Amino acid sequence: MPFVKKVKSDAYFSRFQVKYRRRREGKTDYYARKRLTTQAKNKYNAPKYRLVVRFSNKDIIVQIAYARLQGDFILAAAHSKELPRYGINHGLTNWTASYATGLLCARRALTKLGLADKYEGVAEPEGQFTVTEALDEEDAPRPFKAFLDVAMKGASDGGIYRFPGYDPESKELDAEVLKKYIFGGHIAEYMESLEEEDDERQVEFFLLSVSQPYLADGVGSEDLEEIYTNAYAAIREDPVLEGEGKKFSTPRLTHAQRKEKIAARIAEFHAGAAED
Repeated sequence: MPFVKKVKSDAYFSRFQVKYRRRREGKTDYYARKRLTTQAKNKYNAPKYRLVVRFSNKDIIVQIAYARLQGDFILAAAHSKELPRYGINHGLTNWTASYATGLLCARRALTKLGLADKYEGVAEPEGQFTVTEALDEEDAPRPFKAFLDVAMKGASDGGIYRFPGYDPESKELDAEVLKKYIFGGHIAEYMESLEEEDDERQVEFFLLSVSQPYLADGVGSEDLEEIYTNAYAAIREDPVLEGEGKKFSTPRLTHAQRKEKIAARIAEFHAGAAED
C-alpha cells in the first residue's frame, strides 16, 4: 500500500478535539492534578489532602479536598458568607475576608480531626511567615498537611506575589505590610483618603454600595481593626459549622400516628361536607 500523507488542513483541526472538555477550556491541568491526587502505593489508602480556593463576585470558598475513585470528597469547607456570624458584615470578597475564610476552614478541619488543641497556629498574627512544626511529645500526632491546589500553584508560578509586602527582587517579606492587610488596614486607609479628598465618592462606595454599606451600619475606618480582631478570636473559639451533623429530614411516623392522621383528615372532610 503506498504511503499516504495526512494533510492537516483547517478542516482537520476544526474537527480535532482534545480528549477532556476541561482541558480544552483551560480549566484543569490534568498533568498537575494527577500528581496532586495520586497517592503512593505504600500509604495504604491514606488520603492526600489539597487546599482549594475559589473566588466569585459574591463569595470566597475555601475547601480541603481529597480524591477517591468515585471523585473528590470534602473534608472541610468554609464560605465568606459565614463571616457575619463572627462579626464581619462587610467586604466579604476582599483580601482580609480571604484570610478570615482560610482561618475558619483551617480551624474547622483541625477541630474535626481533633487537632485544634494541639496545633493552635498563630493566635496573634504579626505578619510573619511561620511553618507549623511537629510536637516534641512522644506519640504526638503530626501536623495536618495539605498541598496547594493547581490554580494556586499556577498563580504563584505565574508571578503573582505570595503575600502583600513581599518583594520578589530582594525575596523578603515586610511583616508590617502583611499585618496591615490581615486587620483591614488597607481598607481603613482608603476610607480615610476618601474622607480627605472626595467626600462624594466616599458616600457612593461606602454608603450606597449594596454589598458593603460600611457607613450605613456605622462602621468607620477606626473600627475595622477591632472588628477583625474580635472575629478571628470568635473563629478560633467556635469554628464548627452551624447545623453540622444534624438531620433535617422529616421524621417517620409510627403506625398509630399514621392512623390518627388519616382519621383526622376523614373527620375534617365530613365536617366540611356537613357545612355545605
